[in-house]
Amino acid sequence: MTLEQVFADFLMHLGLEKNSSPQTVKAYREDLTQALTFLRDHTKQSSTRPEDWNLRSLRALTAWLHNQGYAKSTVARRLAAVRSFGKYLCREGVIPTNPADSLRGPRLDKTLPHFLTLDDVQKLLAAPGTDELALRDRAWLETLYSGGLRVSELVGLNLADVDLPEGIAVVRGKGKKERLALLGHPAQIALRDWIVERAALLRRWNKVSDAVFLNCQATRLTVRSVGRLLAKHLEVAGLDPRTTPHTLRHSFATHLLDAGADIRGVQELLGHKSLSTTQIYTHVSTQRLQQSYHKAHPRA
Repeated sequence: MTLEQVFADFLMHLGLEKNSSPQTVKAYREDLTQALTFLRDHTKQSSTRPEDWNLRSLRALTAWLHNQGYAKSTVARRLAAVRSFGKYLCREGVIPTNPADSLRGPRLDKTLPHFLTLDDVQKLLAAPGTDELALRDRAWLETLYSGGLRVSELVGLNLADVDLPEGIAVVRGKGKKERLALLGHPAQIALRDWIVERAALLRRWNKVSDAVFLNCQATRLTVRSVGRLLAKHLEVAGLDPRTTPHTLRHSFATHLLDAGADIRGVQELLGHKSLSTTQIYTHVSTQRLQQSYHKAHPRA
C-alpha cells in the first residue's frame, strides 16, 4: 500500500468521520499533496511507501519549507497537517509510531487581532444603501456582528435555525459542532425585514430554499460573495479595506470584554474549545487600557 492510497482514505475520514468543513479538507489536501510530492522527489520514486514517512525525510521537508520562504504561520499549518496524517497512519496500523511528533514548528509571532471601533461598526452597518438587496446586506452584517459568527456559519444558516422571538440562532461551527448565538434587537429587526424581501425574491425566481441569506438569483450566499460584498460596503463607509468578515467576529469579542463581559461567557459565545484562544482578546483590551493610561495619567 502506498501513502497516496492512504491519503485518499484520510481525506474521506476528515469529511465523513470528523465532520471537517470543505475548506478544512481542501487545506489538508493541498498541504499533504505538497508533502507527498516532496517525499517522492526526495526518495526519487514514483510513489511513497510507509517506510518513507520517517523522521529524516520529514526533517528534510521542514527545512525545505523554510527555504522556500513561506511565512511561519504557513509552515506551522503544513507541519500540523503532516502530524495529523502521521497520527492517522498510526491509527490504521500503516506505521508503528508517528515520526512527525518529533518535528519542531517555527515559533509564531504573537499578533493582536484587527478589530473595528464601535464608531467604525456603526458606519459599516449603515453602509448598505437602498438597492434591492440592501435589506439582505444589512441583515447579514448585523447578524455577523451581533452573534460573533464565522462567515461559514453565517452562510450556513437556515430559516429553521433562527428563532427571532427568542433572539437566538443555532450555528454549526468547526467540526459541525452546534452552539447558540445571540441576536440583538437591531439584528432581529434587520432579519425580519430581510425575510419578507427574501420570500418575494424566491417567488420571483420560482425557487425554494432553506438558506437565510440568498444571492440575487435566489440561491445560497457563499463565503466568497460575502467577502466581495463586505469590500463594497467598506469602501462606502471609508473603512480599512483589509477588514474581513472575521474582523467583525474579533470586534464582537473585543467589545464584549471591553464592556465587562465574563471571558468564559465570551468563550462559549465564540464556540472556542480552549479558553487560551479567547484570551487573546483580553490582550487587546489590556493594550487599549494601557494606551489610555499613558495618555491620561499625569504621572504615566
